[in-house]
Parts: sequence; structure tokens; C-alpha cells
Amino acid sequence: MTDTQRVVKEAAAISWGFIWRVLLKALVLFVSINLVYVLLNPLPLLGRLSMYNGLFPGRLRLPYGDDPGRSFNITLSQLDAMFASHEIQGTDKSEEEFRVLIIGDSSVWGFLLEPAQTLSAQINRSELKIEDGRTVRSYNLGYPTMSVTKDLMILERGLLNHPDLIIWLVTLESLPRVSQLDSPFLQLNPELTRELITRYALDLDSKDERFENSTFWDRTVVGQRRELAQLIQLQMLGVLWSGSGVDHEIPETYNERLEDLPADLDFHNFIQGDLSTDELAFDVLEGGLQAADNIPVIFINEPVFISQGENSEIRYNFYYPRWAYDFYREELQSRATARGWYYVDLWDALPSSEFTDSAIHYTPLGSRILAQDIIEVIKDVLQES
Repeated sequence: MTDTQRVVKEAAAISWGFIWRVLLKALVLFVSINLVYVLLNPLPLLGRLSMYNGLFPGRLRLPYGDDPGRSFNITLSQLDAMFASHEIQGTDKSEEEFRVLIIGDSSVWGFLLEPAQTLSAQINRSELKIEDGRTVRSYNLGYPTMSVTKDLMILERGLLNHPDLIIWLVTLESLPRVSQLDSPFLQLNPELTRELITRYALDLDSKDERFENSTFWDRTVVGQRRELAQLIQLQMLGVLWSGSGVDHEIPETYNERLEDLPADLDFHNFIQGDLSTDELAFDVLEGGLQAADNIPVIFINEPVFISQGENSEIRYNFYYPRWAYDFYREELQSRATARGWYYVDLWDALPSSEFTDSAIHYTPLGSRILAQDIIEVIKDVLQES
């Protein structure tokens, strides 16, 4: 072997040895970073770090959106991040403010409504003052998907912002026990949901197979790369939100709520006579009262579309056969009366013309009408207290 060949061979051996050492160090560093990340579990802390309410104005409703490029919004599962981007997190409660939280489903959030057209915005526009001179300031904590358990989780988090009153809009579709955990928001937060179940002794299965339980790998940097990317994207969307005020894509046309209904008497696989109060998650509403403690809670049975079309003699709308909804209204009223709840039934408060693509989504005018009804409810409750 010539000297030149020997040098080349030794250089090759050195190069490969160097490469393997670099790869080994990189692997050790990668594993170490992920181990430390799992031990520290920094995702909740990272969620609380936000440019909203500082560099950008806080959002008027919780983040939710399927197309960030059009809605300037994004759906995520991190509760802390959702609140960190909301206006309530950056608003110190003054002595002049009477703070109201409005909880509920997509009708409260304001599906197909601009931020200024939602119930909370309409209430704030009235500049309602209570007897001691404080001005009512309402905050939109509604969130799409129908589950009172989801509402309870958001309500409990909202209590950290020192409300004076809670208004909780409910409807039958949010109460069946069998569908409580259908909400992706709950499925993606199994530990928080289990804590609710335990804390308020809810009749729900803490081992439900719908929960997306995390593995060790899921808790690593790699496993949480989607959640981390969502946190970053939410911050980047703050530029577009602050510049446009847009947080929801409202199409020019949409499929209107059904007027002609199917000849079907089924409700969540229950037929008339089979649905009992045990099948409805009234215990979750009790949990909300327990969580609120001495803060008044007003339950409102939210308006629903009442069809005049085909099969309307057996169904009110796409969601509800008449027998099921009538049973629900009677039981909710009975429970509220027996337990001394603040409860108002506004199920037929809106004309049919003021619903959009579903039996629970309102037009801007419908939202304004309902907001005025809620203002009157607030006045009545405060006079009684």
C-alpha cells in the first residue's frame, strides 16, 4: 500500500468515526431534550404566553375556526391559550364594572355572526347600568359543540376572571348524557375532564373510550409538535385579527335550516316514553352552581327554530321531536322551581325568520332581539337579589 493510499484510508476512517460521534451526540441531545420536555410539561405555560392583550387586542370570543387563511382564527384544545387570547384576560376589572360571563354553544359564540353582532356585543352596546352605578360588561365565553360538560369546563376557567354574574344558555341537544363526551374539546383534554367528573361527582365515565389519552411519546416535543405549531399560528394570526377585526368566515350563501322535516320521532335513539331525567345531564348544571358558589347563575333555555313545514306537527325542528323537547322543558322547569334556580324559558322568543343555517343559530336581528330579552332578565334578577 502506498503512502497516499494509507493516508486516504486513515482519513476515511477518521471521517466515519467523526460522523458516528456527531450522530451519537445528536441522538443523546435529542433524547435528553425530549425527556426534559416531558418532565417539565411546559405546554400549559407556553399556552399562557401570548401577544394578545398586549401587542394585539384580545379576541372578542374564544378561538375557533376551520380555515385560518379565511377566518384568521384557529381551533385548538389548549384552554389556557384560548383564554390568553381572549379580551377578558387583558381586562382588569374596575370598580365601575359589573362583569357578566355568557356561556353556551355556537349560538352564544355567534356562528355566522360578526364579533359585533353576538349576544355579548349587543348587551354591551346597551351600556346597561345597575342600581349602584356599575356598567354591565359581558364577555362571550360561548364555544361551538353542544355539551354542557364542555360549558362547565369553560365556566370554571372563567371564574378566575372574577365575574359578578353568569348567564348559561342551554338547550336539549347539549344535555343527553350519552353525547356529553362527543365534544372534541373534552376528548382532547381527558385529564381536565376527569377532574370535572371527580370534583362534581358527574355521572360520566372517566374511562370513556372517546378520550384521547396521551402516551409518553405524545408528551414529547415531537409528540406535541402539532399543539406547539397551533400556539405559534394563533399568535401569528393576531396580526390579521388586529388589522381586520375578522375572526370568522361568513359565506355569502349557506344552506338554510330545514323547514320540511323527516317523519322521525327518534331522539338520540330514544323513543317516546323511554327518555328519563337520568338520561339528561342535569347534574352538570348542578356542578356549575357548585363551581360558581355565591356568584349568581341564570339558566336560559335558548330560542329554537319552530318549523311550519312538512312533519312540523311531530317535530319542532331538525333536532327535536315535539315529545322529547316538551319533556325536556317540563323537567327543566320543574327542577329549576324545586331547587330555586334563576331560570328563564326563552325557547320561542324569536320568529322563525331569525334563524340561519340551523335551529339554534340566529341572524343579527335575532341576536339583537334575544340580547334585549337577556338584558331584561338581568334587570329582573338584580332587582330580586
